[in-house]
Amino acid sequence: MNPLMLDGGAATERRPVIVALDFADAAQTLAFVRGLSPQLCRLKIGKELFTATGPALVEQLITQGFDVFLDLKYHDIPNTVAQACKAAAQMGVWLADMHAGGGRRMMEAAAEAVANVRERPKLLGVTVLTSMTAADLHELGWTGEPQELVRRWAALAKDSGLDGVVCSAQEAALLRQDLGADFLLVTPGIRLADDAGGDDQRRVMTPENALAAGADYLVMGRPITRAADPVAVLRGINQATAAA
Repeated sequence: MNPLMLDGGAATERRPVIVALDFADAAQTLAFVRGLSPQLCRLKIGKELFTATGPALVEQLITQGFDVFLDLKYHDIPNTVAQACKAAAQMGVWLADMHAGGGRRMMEAAAEAVANVRERPKLLGVTVLTSMTAADLHELGWTGEPQELVRRWAALAKDSGLDGVVCSAQEAALLRQDLGADFLLVTPGIRLADDAGGDDQRRVMTPENALAAGADYLVMGRPITRAADPVAVLRGINQATAAA
């Protein structure tokens, strides 16, 4: 994780949070982002928002100084995913991802496609979605525990040339042990200690516990985007995780 100086502050604090911009259109997104600062957080654009707004919003946020995680979870034949990653690199995104279940040839093609890009994005393999339980995987034919599949796909992602994976924070400690200190672990399903939940995430953890387990970045949506004071929430997380 990269320590950065917060606006007007004297102390150096971490900014591990990637805010998931789960809005329906550009107007709502820009109205929310207007209150944020690149020194507080990074941003994530997923399928709904990208489908509604296209590259223009991504490029606008990058122009404002934000690191953008383009979370489209590519999963297709190797050449298609490779060309999609090249297009994401040309947009200037910081992170892009693909399903590790797409296999070695797909991930290797993606890594090769961006290898010589001057501002190369980091590529992540998506392991098992945090919304999925063991029962969901059993229905799909995987008879083991989610943790076993996460370990297998994460190791394959690293061996295929990717920079890290998206995983549950519950698997972060194990993957950090397996794959070393330089492999990025980006963890969704992060909830504040007083958050009762109520959405589709199943395998969740608090920010402090996730970072202690070995996560590098924390993807957080509703706990921040629906907060009365998102900046205060972000500052609180930055301060708490720096102290931890």
